[in-house]
Amino acid sequence: MSPTNAVTRLAAEVGEAAGTPVELERPSDAAHGDYATNIALRLAPQRRQSPRDLAQELADVVSQSPRVERAEVAGPGFLNLWVAREWYRDALAEILAAGSDYGAGWAAPRERFQVEAVSANPTGPITVASARNGAYGDSVARLLSFAGHHVELEYYYNDSGAQMELFRESIEAVRRGEELPEDGYQGDYVRELAALDKDPVPRMLEQIEASLERFRIHFDSWALQSELQRRLPEILPKLDTYEQDGAVWARSSDYGDEDDRVLLRSEGGRPTYRAADVVYLRDKLERGFDHALYVLGADHHGTRNWYAAVARMLGYDPDRVEVLLYQLVHLTRGGEQTKMSKRRGDVVFLDEFVDEVGVDAARWYLVSRGHDQTIEIDVDLAREKSEKNPVYYVQYAHARIAGILRNIEGAEPTADPPGELAREERDLVKRLAEFPGVVAEATERRAPHALPNYAIRVADDFHRFYHHHRVIDEGEAQPFRLGLVVATKAVIARGLDLIGVEAPDRM
Repeated sequence: MSPTNAVTRLAAEVGEAAGTPVELERPSDAAHGDYATNIALRLAPQRRQSPRDLAQELADVVSQSPRVERAEVAGPGFLNLWVAREWYRDALAEILAAGSDYGAGWAAPRERFQVEAVSANPTGPITVASARNGAYGDSVARLLSFAGHHVELEYYYNDSGAQMELFRESIEAVRRGEELPEDGYQGDYVRELAALDKDPVPRMLEQIEASLERFRIHFDSWALQSELQRRLPEILPKLDTYEQDGAVWARSSDYGDEDDRVLLRSEGGRPTYRAADVVYLRDKLERGFDHALYVLGADHHGTRNWYAAVARMLGYDPDRVEVLLYQLVHLTRGGEQTKMSKRRGDVVFLDEFVDEVGVDAARWYLVSRGHDQTIEIDVDLAREKSEKNPVYYVQYAHARIAGILRNIEGAEPTADPPGELAREERDLVKRLAEFPGVVAEATERRAPHALPNYAIRVADDFHRFYHHHRVIDEGEAQPFRLGLVVATKAVIARGLDLIGVEAPDRM
């Protein structure tokens, strides 16, 4: 199901005339109308008509709508529409009535989602790479919740195994004043933990949680690998397994995976992390979630088919399991790749990144590209407090509107234009009316990067409008323009909130 708004209702009118669903697009050239469709070109062969004749028939019908000012046929059979003043009024009124909920609550059926965002081992502070995991997963969760689904965010961490043993050994070596073990953990944070004379893992988890809360990611629950592994004996008999070379293998290749996977090692029967995966997936689905979303790094590319195979072996619908893989993050300064960490030379910690660029810029840039693309962040630009920095540029539009509203407090906005709309007013209304569609597509495609891109276009249209038109003391135009900026403020604020960025009233 998709949200309904002024654009989709107009498309439905055209679709009713055509006898088939229609999608409308905004032409890049305003001379080609406010909206256009190629439906006549697609339908003409099966209707055995020329595309232009069919487009003209549709134009004649659609022109009777009070929402359409005129409809014209262009080129080989495109249908171009110019919307009427009533359409702008209705579109703006809908945004003003909904406020911050514009575009929300369209999901049907409403389902239960669990999003596993961040599963970094507690062997050190959260890195920028893991922060991309968190920012992306949290934004997907916010989108799903905005659509109307019930969503819970979970952190899964390995508190046992070889890496955790090496971490504890590194801490103990520092406490004893000895050399670190080979490939041991090092850095200022290791010495700080060693000074506490306690198990370092709980303290490391506290720091991780504090860093992520600061980054505006709140987890509803935390899952421990050690606890899950204890339930393996009751679940192992439910799997299709075999023994080979002293190890226990899952016959996962028969269920859609690339290979069979080791569950219990030949050395002492110790469970692998794949064994914990089995217990964890069953745990998620048995907790009543309709969908389990895993947000993992690109090095887990083989995991997608593995989880689907596990679901099949356990008798669950594999479509209930979704694996979202994100790519690497590179930080640049002056065009060259840089590392900012003072505490360890080979990684960049999230707290240090946030200290330098702020939470808003960090959140913005970490979701500004599709999860399947590597992100390159210009640290100098991310720090800059100017319109060159896209997050600052969008936030400034919101702050400017807040300033207008402070200066016109008590005035009543309206959606009813006093006369013909200026081009800048029309463009801004049309841009705002896109929001429900942008959000719905971003939700369905798990693509929150669409929101920063859209927010920049809204800010562009608002700044252009503001440059050409006054809002305050503009006579009969003031209530309508006030309504226009109130609606713009609501859309910008909600769009930023969905990616974890604040919308300031002052800058």
